[in-house]
Amino acid sequence: MASTTTSVEQDQNSNRTTLPLWPLSRLFFWKGDDEELKKAWNLYLNTVIPGVMLVAITILAVFSIFWGSAWKNPDHTLPGWIVDFDGGQVGDFVAKTLLTERGAILWEVVPALTAFPRGLGELTQAVKEDRTWVAVVVNADATLRLQDSITSPNVSYDGTEAISIYAVEARNENSYRYVIKPSVEASMHAVQLAFAVEFGANMSSISNINSIIAMSPQTIVNPLSFKFINLIPFSQPVAVATLSTGLIFVLIMSYFVVTIANGARLASGLPKLLSFRHLIALRLGTLFIVYFFLSLVYSLVNLAFKLDLGHKYGHGGFVLFWIVSWTYMLAVGLALESLITVMKQFVPFFLITWIVVNVSTNSYPIEVLPKIFHYGYATPFYNVSKAIRTIVFGTRNTLGKNVGILIIWVIISCTTLVGFQWYVRKREIDAVREARHEHGVETPNGEKQQQV
Repeated sequence: MASTTTSVEQDQNSNRTTLPLWPLSRLFFWKGDDEELKKAWNLYLNTVIPGVMLVAITILAVFSIFWGSAWKNPDHTLPGWIVDFDGGQVGDFVAKTLLTERGAILWEVVPALTAFPRGLGELTQAVKEDRTWVAVVVNADATLRLQDSITSPNVSYDGTEAISIYAVEARNENSYRYVIKPSVEASMHAVQLAFAVEFGANMSSISNINSIIAMSPQTIVNPLSFKFINLIPFSQPVAVATLSTGLIFVLIMSYFVVTIANGARLASGLPKLLSFRHLIALRLGTLFIVYFFLSLVYSLVNLAFKLDLGHKYGHGGFVLFWIVSWTYMLAVGLALESLITVMKQFVPFFLITWIVVNVSTNSYPIEVLPKIFHYGYATPFYNVSKAIRTIVFGTRNTLGKNVGILIIWVIISCTTLVGFQWYVRKREIDAVREARHEHGVETPNGEKQQQV
């Protein structure tokens, strides 16, 4: 009986040693000759380490683009005009002094009568049409009003009527708030102080100085000042979302559609069933239709949060915004759809590059960035932003140019998609022919093909 029990235990022990290990029972590191766990660890580390290194390279190479755009900002000056409608002492002093100022604006004296024969209205329209970023205007009769206030002290004299400064905030709110306005105000305060010092010294010998101080002290204290006039205000704060972060969100949503459609194709097996032309039609048709619907949803979100899309074009502004958003989604999404054909699981690295390259030139005017960032004039972000500003705020109308550039991106992506898919299909056909040849299966035309 004992012998039988021992034999059973030995058999049980023998079976225990020959059975494979339970798959969920391994420790963190392998021990002994556990080749299966060792192989799994090697595969894991050989996947994670190169992947992390690729992410590190992406951070160094791609993120540096964005940091570079902010590092020396502004790296270049913006053009500004000095326009003298006065033609007297005040106009001469302002032009002479302002030209010596060094700041974010490169000043140019523009002759008032020849450049703007129709007067101030023509000048303000030129500023709205983006012919310059800012214009310092010495108003007509500025010198005469000051002299009259000295001869006959005027209690209502206002030094700010001498100079008007015109700019457009909606063209680029960041440049207006953080570059143009601070720089111009600093320069103008220097001009104002210099004029007041010189004017005060000359006033010390005036016979009626006491009368001026009694009735119009501002004539002595502040003979020359200015007022900043924002021709097109950034009057809808919600537009910040539409013009910056919203564009990133739309690009990411476009990527989601690309991955969803790609997963659906692979799961369904359609790439193995459809002819080349019909596969291309499936891929392009899916994105054109889906983006048309999603751009409508995106437009409705903006409408729901009271973004006024009818400021310039009335009720047609919504439709125009929808079409521009659709074209933008196609421009950024089709690029991803094209590259997923060859990049496959590495396409997220292109996604982050695509975002950074676009965002880097969208926050501030490209004119103030280093020259390398002038590629931004051709990016989807820059052009859709310009188009939206026209629709929402009524800035300079370059819709045709902006939408045209977006369409060029769509055409490029469609072309590369066809090329990449043709390359992949050719490799698939070559693999099929090679496999058929190995199986020795004859086709009707005598060629050896695979037996499917």
